Amino acid sequence: MTTDASAPWLIAGLGNPGPGYAGNRHNVGFMVADLLAERIGGSFKRHGKAQAQVVEGRIGAPGPAGRRVVLAKPMSYMNLSGGPVTALRDFYKVPTGNIVAVHDELDIDYGVLRLKLGGGDNGHNGLKSMTKAMGPDYHRVRFGIGRPPGRMPVADFVLKDFSPAERKELDYFVDRAADAVEALVIEGLERAQSAYNS
Repeated sequence: MTTDASAPWLIAGLGNPGPGYAGNRHNVGFMVADLLAERIGGSFKRHGKAQAQVVEGRIGAPGPAGRRVVLAKPMSYMNLSGGPVTALRDFYKVPTGNIVAVHDELDIDYGVLRLKLGGGDNGHNGLKSMTKAMGPDYHRVRFGIGRPPGRMPVADFVLKDFSPAERKELDYFVDRAADAVEALVIEGLERAQSAYNS
């Protein structure tokens, strides 16, 4: 899929708003978005037209050579992410192929990344909402969180904080996921996949 080089990219880190959710596995998308905002020297501010917090900036080469990006954290709760992301897409005139959802993924081992374009939602309520709002043809950076232990329900597992053992490596994995998002935007999907799909 070719993308318009001058069009901005919309990078949506998926999660739930509020301090009670901040360390949850389900909020790893917010963690990656926060790190990307730090890298471009911006801080999230509430958007006037969408239920989301956003940072605008550039990644890649300094100055006009860098790619324009809008980093977003939907403030609607995970299962309603599609509304804010679609509102931002329309506001910034972002082609669907320039949208990236960064999200937790149960079917991948902890810390493993997979980048892809399109596909199903695999039971992920944030993706389900986005796909319902705008179709499936957006990029995903899937951050593995693994499966719940024993008989723990999935909903309980994703809404729990990372374990102390996981937290030891969390910063490294979040950093790597942010690198993968930058590679996707700057170098394209295939090169980013070959570098980061493990």
